[in-house]
Amino acid sequence: MKSFFENTVYSEISTRINNLKEDTQAQWGKMTPAQMLHHCQMPLNIILEKEDYGVKPNWLVNLLFKKSMFSDKLWRKNMPTAPGFRITEDKNFKAEKTEIISLINELNAQREREDWQPHPAFGKLTKDQWGKMQYKHLDHHLRQFGV
Repeated sequence: MKSFFENTVYSEISTRINNLKEDTQAQWGKMTPAQMLHHCQMPLNIILEKEDYGVKPNWLVNLLFKKSMFSDKLWRKNMPTAPGFRITEDKNFKAEKTEIISLINELNAQREREDWQPHPAFGKLTKDQWGKMQYKHLDHHLRQFGV
């Protein structure tokens, strides 16, 4: 499985985000491109230790979801979103795109880092697990918009 910490994967994600347009139609789900970009910033803010969004450990989520984060199997369309990560208010596409590009650039600059904080819900993760989780989430939502 791909990891965000691979240079080629970082480049792929950057290109895909740059190919996203404000009027791109979702292939599934309810979010607009701007809302999706805002939503995708949240896990990036967690790994970069900027915000934890009040996420708490949940043994059931851990049991059911954690394994799927690190497998090659794609996430299914219309998966439920944790309530605190649902974006329903309008967002400014240009501002959200600028912010997510800034966050992925910041994360890429830290790709050699080995010591990462525990995830607020999933606990201690290796660098490899963090990288795979970031890629899988971004890939899922970029596929949602066909980029």
